[in-house]
Amino acid sequence: MCHLLRAFKADQQAGDCGSLPGALLLPVNMPTSDAPEERLRKFKYRGKDASARRQQRIAVSLELRKAKKDEQALKRRNITDVSLDPSDQQTKGFEAAWALTNIASGASELTRAVVDGGAIQPLVELLSSPHMTVCEQAVWALGNIAVLAAVSSLQVPFLRNIAWTLSNLCRNKNPYPSDHAVKQMLPVLFYLLGHPDREVLSDTCWALSYLTDGCDVRIGQVVDTGVLPRLVELMCSSELNILTPSLRTVGNIVTGTDHQTQLALDAGILGVLPQLLTHPRSSIQKEAAWALSNVAAGPRQHIQQLIACGALPPLVAVLKNGEFKVQKEAVWTVANFTTGGSVDQLIQLVQAGVLEPLINLLTIPDNKMVIIILDILFFILQAAEKISQKENMCLLIEGLGGLDRIEALQLHENHQVALTALNIIERHFSEIVRFSYGP
Repeated sequence: MCHLLRAFKADQQAGDCGSLPGALLLPVNMPTSDAPEERLRKFKYRGKDASARRQQRIAVSLELRKAKKDEQALKRRNITDVSLDPSDQQTKGFEAAWALTNIASGASELTRAVVDGGAIQPLVELLSSPHMTVCEQAVWALGNIAVLAAVSSLQVPFLRNIAWTLSNLCRNKNPYPSDHAVKQMLPVLFYLLGHPDREVLSDTCWALSYLTDGCDVRIGQVVDTGVLPRLVELMCSSELNILTPSLRTVGNIVTGTDHQTQLALDAGILGVLPQLLTHPRSSIQKEAAWALSNVAAGPRQHIQQLIACGALPPLVAVLKNGEFKVQKEAVWTVANFTTGGSVDQLIQLVQAGVLEPLINLLTIPDNKMVIIILDILFFILQAAEKISQKENMCLLIEGLGGLDRIEALQLHENHQVALTALNIIERHFSEIVRFSYGP
């Protein structure tokens, strides 16, 4: 009966002929007998049945919705069916968030009414709920509100709260944000990334850095939103709180698949990373070298792009003069370069002057780094051997003091260091050592 009355009410409100099922269709508030012919002739809906008028009303409504398409394109209405205990306080929070989500998915006036009604703080508090469904519902509601914020004149403090909240939600690793929640947040983060406020940008970039600090699937979800060109722009920022998280996000992306790395290269990261190796902050130099090391870990075409962009001279410079934490990342870059590069690419690396700083670093008190540098020298000597230039390469290394240091490392207390040094001497320097010391 409730359903029938609801249908009857809807028909009345639409201007239909009011009736209960089974009754005659009569114009609302019009006499039921002796209706003048002239009045019937002038009646607006004469000759049209209720179904036709309803279709007309739907068509008008559709046009109105289309007019608001740009504003509402990213707003989602939640129609998820969930089952929670109605007596539970968390369920009440979920239902309230659900209602607010659906209201905020409407026109901008409705979304603004949710904001003006003071719904933001309670929604933020629901993010700390132990129930993931409640957290996700709160994210959804805040996401719809943030879409309005991104395309309207909502106050910057509100946008800062949204970006900060999302960054903290993305930061959580135990548990990691669900795939469903991530898909809800990404469109909002994409639009917030276009906002000029530096605090909004900073928190948005940190949120993206947390999301990309994971598996290739999550990296792919972020990359697919199209954020890379904007991230490359932000890597040029003079604001450290924007540069750092944008650089970290790009660094995370190039830890992904070769295809994901190529998308980052296509977006122009190699136009920025070499410059960042000369940044006044050593922390930025370290992040840039780390990102380059992951580019160098890719196929040879990635290594060639790294050479072409002019990254080798600043890389050699930080190997010579950078802080030790930066030098370590630069060593990893060279190690990946020599592992996957062609003979010609390794020769270009030598011509850039990489041998001298590497040999000087053989005295550092870091056994792992020393082993990596010895491996680099081994690969370079192998490459020289393939083009019949091993003798010249050995003489070059000896002239830089490399032979003396490699020989000394044969007596190193670390067995792996000593063994690696011995292998280089026996494989590549045996003739020189025999000539120097005799049989």
